[in-house]
Amino acid sequence: MTQTTSSDDMPRTPWRRLAVSGALFIGLTAAGLYAVYHQFAGRSLSFDPRLTDPASLASVVALLVVYFTADGLRLHFTLKALGHNLSFRAMARLVFINIFVSNVTPMATGGGFAQIWYLQRRGIPLGRASAATTIRTVLAITFIFTLTPVFLLTLKALQHQPILQDIDVALSLFIALYLGFFAVVLFRTHWLIAPLAHLLRGLRRLHLISEARHQRWHFRIKREMLRFADSFSDYLHGPRLSVVLSVVFTLVFLLSLFSFPALLIHSLGYDVPYLTTLGLLVVTTFIMYFSPTPGASGISEGVFGSFFRDILTPNHLILVIIAWRLLTIYLGMAIGLVILQRELARSRKDAR
Repeated sequence: MTQTTSSDDMPRTPWRRLAVSGALFIGLTAAGLYAVYHQFAGRSLSFDPRLTDPASLASVVALLVVYFTADGLRLHFTLKALGHNLSFRAMARLVFINIFVSNVTPMATGGGFAQIWYLQRRGIPLGRASAATTIRTVLAITFIFTLTPVFLLTLKALQHQPILQDIDVALSLFIALYLGFFAVVLFRTHWLIAPLAHLLRGLRRLHLISEARHQRWHFRIKREMLRFADSFSDYLHGPRLSVVLSVVFTLVFLLSLFSFPALLIHSLGYDVPYLTTLGLLVVTTFIMYFSPTPGASGISEGVFGSFFRDILTPNHLILVIIAWRLLTIYLGMAIGLVILQRELARSRKDAR
């Protein structure tokens, strides 16, 4: 597959739309924080210098290194299991590009497309790149979807949570749709070829694409979808060590992600069992998967505030939420924005 077409897709990214989504992210985040401040934090907020003492900062930096490294290695070993290799420098860039794009698009949809575009520019075919990012997502979802029911049934801190009672029907519907989608993607990939073919024919009838482009795209879509379907079998039958490490680093990534609030709470002097904070973050992340807002903005802050209001004092609740989101999202987004701009500039230069 030629790289000219694929490498042009991302430079034409609708920056105006991303800017609107970014503004929406900021606005909803502010709204979510204000809602927590007003309803759960007793309109109280104060900075605690214990978060910035040398021991706390060293612990945060160490956890950040584990978090970002594991995020890159889980995709790295997924690609290796599929027979592809990517330099660690390229993988590091990909981690931050994904963090930025996924958090300015609804339900993190853009992150996968950005990674596929980046992998294609590194010579990995569309079908294989799509399969690698899908497998990585499915591994994480498997852990989260398996653990969430366990914590919902056993964790005392989640009993009688009003927010869970209010959204239980919606969550059940989203779970069914989510699992149904991935079931089709994983086990009936060829079902997707016909709808895509109909879409192309519709574009051709509307004279939005030429006959030559219609034929070319139809061939490529069919080829890449079949390659995509074959990739799952190739992954399972790939080098055993790479398959195992892709699973291991997915677990390490999730544990590090869920450990930030526990570290912050410990730094503030609270004696809260790690399993409690872990369980609350698993369920929070589970709910965030179904958030239609960019980066789960607004919803993540509200859910976190609802879950932790009985654990943290009012003056610490907003502080921990901001620190948690800063470390896991905002920092990575800022780095990702810079890297993406450079990659797009390089892509445009190469296309000339």
